[in-house]
Amino acid sequence: MLSDVMEDYLKGIYELQREHEAPVKTSLIAESLDVTAPTVTSMMEKLAERGLVAREKYKGVELTDEGETVAVEIIRHHRLLEAFLVDHLDYEWTEVHEEADVLEHHISEEFEARIAERLGDPAVDPHGDPIPEATLEPPAADETRSLADFSVGDRVVVARVRDRNEDELEYLAEAGIVPGRQLVIEEKAPIGTMTVSHEDGRQTLPDDVAATIRAEPAETDTDERPDNRHASEP
Repeated sequence: MLSDVMEDYLKGIYELQREHEAPVKTSLIAESLDVTAPTVTSMMEKLAERGLVAREKYKGVELTDEGETVAVEIIRHHRLLEAFLVDHLDYEWTEVHEEADVLEHHISEEFEARIAERLGDPAVDPHGDPIPEATLEPPAADETRSLADFSVGDRVVVARVRDRNEDELEYLAEAGIVPGRQLVIEEKAPIGTMTVSHEDGRQTLPDDVAATIRAEPAETDTDERPDNRHASEP
């Protein structure tokens, strides 16, 4: 049995490996999980002893196949729980991350299967993040880009938004910037903002907020992607 904290570390390392090349540096893990570097080093020793991470001296750590499977399973639990809380318990998408963080460690595989069945095996969670399949194969490599990386005149579709900051999510929901929404990049100002438009108006975003939004080039004129059933319009 792994502790909740161990599973949190594995999930955190997995997410960092998706954003950065492995091995992942101890300092990056410490920053992401808001802990000290010595605390990370101590935990990496424990995880390495269990065969869940491989350590490279002076370089960092990388999940083993077993460690990756555990991480993907916890992420599947988390994202299914977020979807269930929004769809069936009337939670707002701003509220579900912390609830799912607690519950993800304590549900059985039977309970997970029943949630997935009740939801119709959704492809994404309320924030647009892909839900791993029951086989626990890692989702395909992310081909989206930060909204901040697009150029003026580009037409894009919001793929997902970061789920860890409730204030940001409320701000984006009020602005109508949700997964599946089509945007046009109208302006990028040197003062650290960008302006986007959609069918309901225009919105100016600080660059640090735009950087948390992942998008992909728009291929059609529709405002909704058929695989995202959870994002609600404001």
